[in-house]
Amino acid sequence: MRSWLERSLWDVVPRDHVQTPKALRRRQLVTIGFVLLGAVVLGFSIRIDPGSTTFYAATACLAAVWTVGAFASGPLHLGRISHRDAHVRPIITPILVGFGVAGIFVVGGLIVRQIDFLERQVSSVLDFADQGSLPILVVITAVNGVAEELFFRGAAYAAITRHPVIWTTIAYFVATLATGNVMLSFAALLLGVVVGLQRRASGGILAPILTHCTWSLSMLFALPLLFGA
Repeated sequence: MRSWLERSLWDVVPRDHVQTPKALRRRQLVTIGFVLLGAVVLGFSIRIDPGSTTFYAATACLAAVWTVGAFASGPLHLGRISHRDAHVRPIITPILVGFGVAGIFVVGGLIVRQIDFLERQVSSVLDFADQGSLPILVVITAVNGVAEELFFRGAAYAAITRHPVIWTTIAYFVATLATGNVMLSFAALLLGVVVGLQRRASGGILAPILTHCTWSLSMLFALPLLFGA
């Protein structure tokens, strides 16, 4: 188990992703602009009444912001992890990590639901699952998970030259603060560390995307059962 986690989250696979100073500067400017725009759209979308068709449009707009910002910033890479004597695309491992993180959040939820303020914070988010269309919410959840990782672990990570795991986690946390929801921001902080380490180890966005989508879809189905939404 320890060696498996090290390959997924810690052991850095050699790569040659060199950026010129000009390309790096351009990526940094594009990233700053889109993270501010994304925070505004995110803050607006979470304040829309649950079940409203405007919510779906706003979240689709948010995914578009992250995706356009990611590809506009410069080249993105899928990444690889070590497997025996080779370097392979990470697929099964990040999915298992996503389920593991979801399990930790479920255990934490058992504690959170005993604290009135935090329970209300979670319930306010679950209103969207309770009153919205579940199939559409599944698609939205998956699409936004991909888009967020394209931007934060793709564009933003490559734009930072020192301690990118820490700074992309902080950026993701700050962007999520625009929702005004403590629990969403806390989740972003913890998830950001995990997918940031995956990005560092693999050199690409595939592992973070798979872990994020696995975690977020698991939460979409597990939390309403846990909190009785």
